[in-house]
Amino acid sequence: MNLSTRELRAFVALADQRNFTRAAALCHLSQPAFSALIRALEEHVGGRLFDRTTRQVELTAEGEAFLRAAQRLLSDAEAAVGDVRDHVARRRGRVAIAALPSLAAGWLPPLLARFHREHPGIELDVADVLSDDCVARVRAGSADFALASTRAQTNGLRTERFCSDQFHAVFRRDHPLARASGKLKLAELAAWPIVQLARSSSVRQYVEAAIYPNRLQTLMELEQLSTVAAMVREGLGISIVPSLTLFHFDHPELRARPVVSTGLKRQVFLVRRADRALSSAAQGLYELLMANRPRA
Repeated sequence: MNLSTRELRAFVALADQRNFTRAAALCHLSQPAFSALIRALEEHVGGRLFDRTTRQVELTAEGEAFLRAAQRLLSDAEAAVGDVRDHVARRRGRVAIAALPSLAAGWLPPLLARFHREHPGIELDVADVLSDDCVARVRAGSADFALASTRAQTNGLRTERFCSDQFHAVFRRDHPLARASGKLKLAELAAWPIVQLARSSSVRQYVEAAIYPNRLQTLMELEQLSTVAAMVREGLGISIVPSLTLFHFDHPELRARPVVSTGLKRQVFLVRRADRALSSAAQGLYELLMANRPRA
């Protein structure tokens, strides 16, 4: 059975008006067209819904029972259409993204605040996780898209370049390296103890790949950049970090210098599902982030 909302609206209008002429006018139909809709509806349900006389129109017992169902169906349809319209207009919805901690803690918050001001009804879900986990969340469908330093090599994902990130050495202002001017070579940093991020971090992997086959003097390995900054402030060692993380090292006791070496540039990619379009809400955030990408 294929009941149309047009038939249901005509039925409810006639049940309310008890007059074909007035009900037809409410539905913006001619009386013959309106009468044809009511006949088609009665054929669909398999019984009379109205008793008609020359003077009045009354609901049958079956019509009374059907009226409640018709009103509920129309209400549900209107609510469903309204919900979709709200989502398309970005008045409602949800966006889930995953981002490298270096982006999630520094560059991303002002843009999320702007998006939230413009679309307060959209729920934001942000995961600040390492690159492999970013990609895994997109693959599993728990993130609409991700900002990761891993180029996803799979047919199910779509990857596009987002930005690139230079590296800097950070150290105390009284460290011998503070007397240098301009850029530092990665190889000359091997003489100093290094406070490193964990081996699972993309930062560590980029640095070690760039200096290979040589090695740095790793003093300690840490998970959080804020902890790395605290250790460097105390003079335990120097560190090598991307430009997008330098806000962690914004301290009067610390200095930073660019580091040059072949291949020492972190690439950040936007990863999304290849087989699925973004929701209207996710598309809006995607466009905002793409328009405000960090510049190298």
